[in-house]
Amino acid sequence: MSQKRDFYDILGVDRNASEKDIKKAYRKIALKYHPDKNPDDKSAEEKFKEAAEAYEILSDADKRARYDRFGHQGVSGAAGGGAGGFGGMNMEDIFDQFGDIFGSSFGGRSRRGGGQRVARGSDLRIKIKLNLKEVALGAKKKIKVNKLVNAEGVTYKTCGTCNGQGRVMRVTQTMLGAMQTQSTCHTCQGTGKLIEKRPSGVDAQGLKRQEEVVEINIPAGVEEGMQLKVGGKGNAGPFDGVPGDLLVVIEEERSKELQRDGENLHYEAYISFIDAALGASLEVPLIEGKAKIKVESGTQSGKMLRLRGKGLPSLNGYGTGDLLVHINVWTPKKLNSEEKELLEKLRQSENFQPKPGGKDQGFFSKMKDFFNG
Repeated sequence: MSQKRDFYDILGVDRNASEKDIKKAYRKIALKYHPDKNPDDKSAEEKFKEAAEAYEILSDADKRARYDRFGHQGVSGAAGGGAGGFGGMNMEDIFDQFGDIFGSSFGGRSRRGGGQRVARGSDLRIKIKLNLKEVALGAKKKIKVNKLVNAEGVTYKTCGTCNGQGRVMRVTQTMLGAMQTQSTCHTCQGTGKLIEKRPSGVDAQGLKRQEEVVEINIPAGVEEGMQLKVGGKGNAGPFDGVPGDLLVVIEEERSKELQRDGENLHYEAYISFIDAALGASLEVPLIEGKAKIKVESGTQSGKMLRLRGKGLPSLNGYGTGDLLVHINVWTPKKLNSEEKELLEKLRQSENFQPKPGGKDQGFFSKMKDFFNG
């Protein structure tokens, strides 16, 4: 049997560490090796249990004093049963004793009166695709979810091992006398009851699969990858327990015309150099409908026009973004002889010679002025 590690080394604290330092160190390690973050990782599970054992002893003043004086022999049996430490306890036992350490990051474990555990159903995750209009205005979606539900016709009986309490007491003899501990009943997994009768097609936890239509209200301004939670619409909890949640992951359909950048929208507008020189009226798409904008004579390629408030709303309600129209002067790739002759006559005209400087700023100067304006 491998030698047990020092509890202070496990938590990475000094022997004179305060209760606050010990709790902080344990929480950091426990969150790192938490089973929800390391599914099916036996090594992480053992480290999680090891840290729980260390915290069980060092967070208790009496147990810590015995450990400091006698080492592991002084607390043998005080943390879940002898040399095995927390090996005699399952994960739920650890969550029961130290659940407040983890805060709200990892949930799913609650208790009825009398020590019974209410089993929580697993969460379900689905993806919903939204177009730009639905992102801008919000949407109501009705979707079909294939989930586990508590089946009708299932009857339960009181667990004989724990007499419906959900927990069992255990007495261990140590060099300091009898140590009494309690742990989750392994027969009923802490629920205090067992299934007595179940119809065909129902699993050993009293559940069956069933399709349910769920209505989801999606707020305006959501973004790609955001996750919304619909409480209680996940899989039902075993043994008539608490249902899990439905997690809705947002996907955005890409618009062919408008590109999103946070709350702002971008549109690439192409005009001829004739329109750029003489000025023109240009129609641009909005989330709903279209808008006409004026292109001033002498407009240079790369100019940006801002349509205030024509972007997307903030998810937090802090206003609405803008529509930024990028002007691109399009140069024809093919010319007939008449067009070439006309342009050759204009080639030498003074007004057709590039004259950078003045109002014709470079790209970075334009960007600086645009966003500072």
